[in-house]
Amino acid sequence: MNRLLFYLFVLALGAWGFSSCGSGDSPAATPSAGERLPNIIYILADDLGYGDLSCYGQQHYKTPNIDRLAAEGMRFTQHYSGSTVCAPSRSALLTGQHTGHTFVRGNYEIMPEGQYPLPDSVLTLPEVMQQAGYVTGAFGKWGLGYPGSEGDPTAQGFDTFFGYNCQRIGHHYYPHYLWSDRDSIVLSGNAGQHTGEYGPAIIHGKTLQFIREHQSEPFFLFVPSIIPHAELAAPDSLIEKYRSLLPPGEPYEGYDEGPDYRRGPYGSQAHPRAAFAAMMEVLDHQVGEIIATLEELNLTENTLIIFTSDNGPHREGGADPDFFDSNGPLRGYKRDLYEGGIRVPMIARWPGKVQAGATAVHVSAFWDLMPTVAELAGTKAPEGIDGVSFLPTLLGQEVQPRHDYLYWEFHEKGGRVAVRKDNWKGVKYGVLEDPDTPLELYNLADDMGENSDLAAQYPDVVAALEDILRKARTPSAVFNFGQGTYLNSH
Repeated sequence: MNRLLFYLFVLALGAWGFSSCGSGDSPAATPSAGERLPNIIYILADDLGYGDLSCYGQQHYKTPNIDRLAAEGMRFTQHYSGSTVCAPSRSALLTGQHTGHTFVRGNYEIMPEGQYPLPDSVLTLPEVMQQAGYVTGAFGKWGLGYPGSEGDPTAQGFDTFFGYNCQRIGHHYYPHYLWSDRDSIVLSGNAGQHTGEYGPAIIHGKTLQFIREHQSEPFFLFVPSIIPHAELAAPDSLIEKYRSLLPPGEPYEGYDEGPDYRRGPYGSQAHPRAAFAAMMEVLDHQVGEIIATLEELNLTENTLIIFTSDNGPHREGGADPDFFDSNGPLRGYKRDLYEGGIRVPMIARWPGKVQAGATAVHVSAFWDLMPTVAELAGTKAPEGIDGVSFLPTLLGQEVQPRHDYLYWEFHEKGGRVAVRKDNWKGVKYGVLEDPDTPLELYNLADDMGENSDLAAQYPDVVAALEDILRKARTPSAVFNFGQGTYLNSH
């Protein structure tokens, strides 16, 4: 047996149960005739790192309501976002495809407002849920198609949308307007430089209203919050609270007037550490109000809540992830393909179905949500996706289909790619400048901080991961990763 076959044999033994991508059937989760379908609430924080929740180790502030979800549900320790920035991460989530296959593979701005749209031809998660009989709503930040385009949320399977269509406008917590379906709603309290209407609070009110209005029918509720993305802004009373609890950080001088005011550039923040902690309290409080609303309406037992983040912690607008240890034991930040940029917290609570206080080591990613919730809804996920249902893990079943590999690509910073196969992680930076740049190799079982590059010691593993990188993507006319690189040869 040659060395490559030996290593692959050992990896297969260490990852018993792994299989190629696909979704499996789980009879225990299939709704029986006459049984009401479960509600599904998916809360997506924005740029929240692996260490930003107290149930994942945060020490500078508490997140008691999110911690309650973990205490009453399952905490995942090896869950991955779709990408290391906003739009492609959401595209992977809603299409069930990783960034080598999903349509939107990077942040692509459309002026004056919005991002490159998902096309009509893509079957999205909310469309699958609509077909299964769910009412669907999205409340927060979109970023997958400018207003009125084929990528508009109301054209991609959401019955209702309220929030920021454009992720660039979503930098601002006191916006001049928000979108309600396809109508822009002017916030008069934020006219000029006024700060009378806090965007997340307005969106949260609409979120709770959606739950109340649809309490008698199965609903899929997508809550892509803008917290804690920069800019750093929260109610003054909360910022003052944390000023007395945290050492002062470096003030951030931003953009506070002129033609681009609240059009993208971040505003100033004199107390960025206190503002960040205050924003996290707002997010945690909103999660608590969602929990309380479900309890009031007697929907708790029939509702699966999932909480996660779209990528790792940011360093923008005065944010200080090193002070907060926002990436925990992981290396890297937002825009990195090291673990700190893509490994994120995920918590799932479903009383009576998901074991309380459980910890899951199953390796999962954003593109797994599509087959998971399709299975829950008693319907089929689209053919050709990359996702693997993690419903067996949620339900505590012994047999959990697993990924052959996970893949990411990033189109900024000179081009970056990464692959995880079993416990091996391969990372390449600068592939646009040098397609033959060496692959870094890490064993995540022993080195989740990716401190020791083992490429020289395991050339056959490197060769196997390089082969995956060459085959993991399909060409894209829009997100083409440069011309003539090895990534476009397959």
